[in-house]
Amino acid sequence: MSQQTIRAAFESRLAAWAAAQVPPLKIAFENVSFEPPEGQDYLRAFVLPAATRSGDMGGTHREWRGIFQVTAVTLPGRGPGRAAQILAAMDALFPVNLAMVRDGLLVRVQDPASAETPDDTDIAYELPISIAYQAQIYLP
Repeated sequence: MSQQTIRAAFESRLAAWAAAQVPPLKIAFENVSFEPPEGQDYLRAFVLPAATRSGDMGGTHREWRGIFQVTAVTLPGRGPGRAAQILAAMDALFPVNLAMVRDGLLVRVQDPASAETPDDTDIAYELPISIAYQAQIYLP
């Protein structure tokens, strides 16, 4: 059980949602070869982990926290509307208290999806969307 399991829980849910969009949204996953689609919006997905903690004297407890970040990359010069739509979709896809179970690990969304400071360039309008998570287990 690790951040790898947490990543898989988030990425699989995001990938299924993106594939169902019309047209489907491509996703640049962390450290995976990707060529941005020309003239189309796309997403970038990252897990930004915090330090792993143990909250017991016996050392059997593990707690993982962090941020699942989805960056909406939209076409430039068209305003923030499309990115705002993706933010709303991420909030619906990953609602507060959503419980995702992956390989026996319960991953829970802690806070509403929230927008960070956008980056507006000649190439793209990028809106980072942060989704806080937490997971914990007791080892045998």
